[in-house]
Amino acid sequence: MTVLHAMQTKTVSTTTRFGRLFLLDLSGGRVLSMDPDGSHPQVIAADCPHPDGIVVDVVAGHVYWTNMGVPALNDGSIERADIDGSNRRFIVSPGGTFTPKQLHLDKANGKLYWSDREGMRVMRSNLDGSQIETLVQTGEGENDRRDQTRWCVGITVDPARGQIYWTQKGGDNAEVGRILRAGIDIPKGETAVDRSDVEVFFNGLPEPIDLELDLEHRVLYWTDRGNPPRGNTVNRAPVDAKPAQNAPQIVVSDLMEGIGIALDVPGNRMFVTDFAGSLYAAKLDGTEKRMLLAAQGNLTGVAYVDML
Repeated sequence: MTVLHAMQTKTVSTTTRFGRLFLLDLSGGRVLSMDPDGSHPQVIAADCPHPDGIVVDVVAGHVYWTNMGVPALNDGSIERADIDGSNRRFIVSPGGTFTPKQLHLDKANGKLYWSDREGMRVMRSNLDGSQIETLVQTGEGENDRRDQTRWCVGITVDPARGQIYWTQKGGDNAEVGRILRAGIDIPKGETAVDRSDVEVFFNGLPEPIDLELDLEHRVLYWTDRGNPPRGNTVNRAPVDAKPAQNAPQIVVSDLMEGIGIALDVPGNRMFVTDFAGSLYAAKLDGTEKRMLLAAQGNLTGVAYVDML
C-alpha cells in the first residue's frame, strides 16, 4: 500500500473539536474568520494592502498575515492582531520585505517563515518580527526581478527533517514552476545566494502556489493556478519517496486559479481558496469536494485551527 493510499480516513467527532477558518480577501483588503462550513463570518481586519498569507497562533491568541503592498514600491509588510481583531500592529513594517506571500508558523521554535516574491527570497523572523533573516536568495536587482522563475511564492517547513520547502512559480501558465527544498539553516560558511543544499523536489509544474505539509503522513500538498489539466488543481506527493518513484497526484481539479490551502489532518479534510472567490472543502484524498462560498472577491490565504 502506498503512502498516499494508507492515509488516515477516520473522521473526528465535531462534538470534541471547535474549528475555525481564517481567510484573506485580497480584493477587499480584509482578514475574515468563520465557521468551517463558511457560516458566521466576522471581519478581523480591514484596509489591508493586498493580503496574501495567513497563520494563526491559537495558544497566544494571534493572527498573522502578509501584505503584498504595491510591488513597484517595495512596501510589503506583516501584521499581527488578536484573534478578535484587537491590538493590530505591524511586526514587519512596510518595506521590511518586498512582496511577502505565503506565511508559515513554526510555533515550537518561535519563528515565522515567508516567501518574498519580487524580493526573490525565502525569509524568517521571530514571532515579534525581530531578527529578520534571508535564508534563500534567488536573484538580485531589477533585471532578475523581471524573471518570474526567480519569484518565491509558497512556503512550508518540515521540522522532522529540518527542511524548508518553497515554490518558484514561473510565468503565468509557463509550465516551468518548481518546488524546492533546503535545510532550515544555511550551511556553515555559505550564504543565502550560494548555499549548496538546495534541491529541486519537482520541476516543470504549470504554476505552483501555496504549500501545506501533512506531517503525520509525510505528504506535501500544493495548489497550482496554471492551465488545466495539471493546473487549477490541488496536488500531493510523499516527501520521503525516492525521486524516481515519486510523481504528483492530482486530488482536486476545476479550481479557478487555486491559491490558498489549509489541512485539517485529524478531520481528514482540506480547505482551498481560489482567485474567483470560492472556498472549497474536500477530504484529503480529494473526494467529496464541495463549495462552501462563492463569488467572495479574490481569495488568497486560508488557515484552519482548532480553537481552545
